[in-house]
Amino acid sequence: MPNLRLPGLADVHTHLRVPGGEQKEDFSSGTAAALAGGITTLLAMPNTTPPLTRPGTLRETCQKAQRAIFCDVGLFAGASPQEIELLPQLSGPAVALKIYLNETFGPLRVEDLPALLACFQLWPRRKIIAMHAEGPNVAVGVGLAAAYRRPVHFCHISRRAEIELIAAAKRRGLPVTCEVTPHHLFLSEADAARLGPLADMRPRLAAAADVEALWRHLDTTVDCIATDHAPHTLAEKQSANPPPGVPGLETSLPLLLTAAAEKRLSLERLIELMATHPRRIFKLPPQPDTWVEVDPRASYTLSNEGLQTKCGWSPFSGMRVTGRVQRVVLRGTEVYADGKVLAQPGSGQMIPRALN
Repeated sequence: MPNLRLPGLADVHTHLRVPGGEQKEDFSSGTAAALAGGITTLLAMPNTTPPLTRPGTLRETCQKAQRAIFCDVGLFAGASPQEIELLPQLSGPAVALKIYLNETFGPLRVEDLPALLACFQLWPRRKIIAMHAEGPNVAVGVGLAAAYRRPVHFCHISRRAEIELIAAAKRRGLPVTCEVTPHHLFLSEADAARLGPLADMRPRLAAAADVEALWRHLDTTVDCIATDHAPHTLAEKQSANPPPGVPGLETSLPLLLTAAAEKRLSLERLIELMATHPRRIFKLPPQPDTWVEVDPRASYTLSNEGLQTKCGWSPFSGMRVTGRVQRVVLRGTEVYADGKVLAQPGSGQMIPRALN
């Protein structure tokens, strides 16, 4: 079988840790890890330190990114109950708005109804709202999508009841989309004891029945595969109070290629979930002359050795996979080949480009 040529992938849920968490990841290491995973567009979350809730902080972070990135990057604005009135000013530099209804770091959890309604009233309709919503809060998000008749994207859906609710909402024509992560597809709560704090993330790993439900809906209800790449150092993970989150940029495509090799999903569906749909939902600009060359026959064991991510570990280390990224070409330039990043710092583009 010859090598496959895939379009450049888009990951709409990552944590690149800038500002304030550069010991875990930065724009250089995070976008290098993206290229190693065949990903040419990243969208980064706003729960940084300080969070991306003020125009000055957001613009300064965009400027830092532009000097360092190897692939294209867009930043989410964060909804902060204390700074809701700033949302219209954030809509220019930001690619989308992120609302946290459940547990998160920092001051970004929105718990009162007036603040939540203000988000839907103040955020421009031309840009999507993404939600961290678990359990009953998924119903809150569906209700808001219906009440305001505007698209809502649900991040890292992980439970059977959640995915079934989104499926029901879609059947009724409501403007909702959702993503699932590789760690919720390929790991379950049974892996938590083996991995210890390395398996701790939000949402937490689910039961086998929840994992099976995600796979059943992968061809219908699920719109995107997104990594929720959330790196922490091993020292942080092994501390008395380990933070939740796992890296995933470099392992996402090999895991899904393995599923395709095992006939769990088609290659065409993989491309929809990891390239076509993310770009459509978030209105991402095209990347002409961009592709990922993959060896679909390569069988190997995922390892912590040689990872581009600064944290240097993966919960999938030791897992056997089929399918390896050989080359990545971005806008006609070879940016990754045979395990090495060839792009120049700052050669990626910020989204939206008008801010460059």
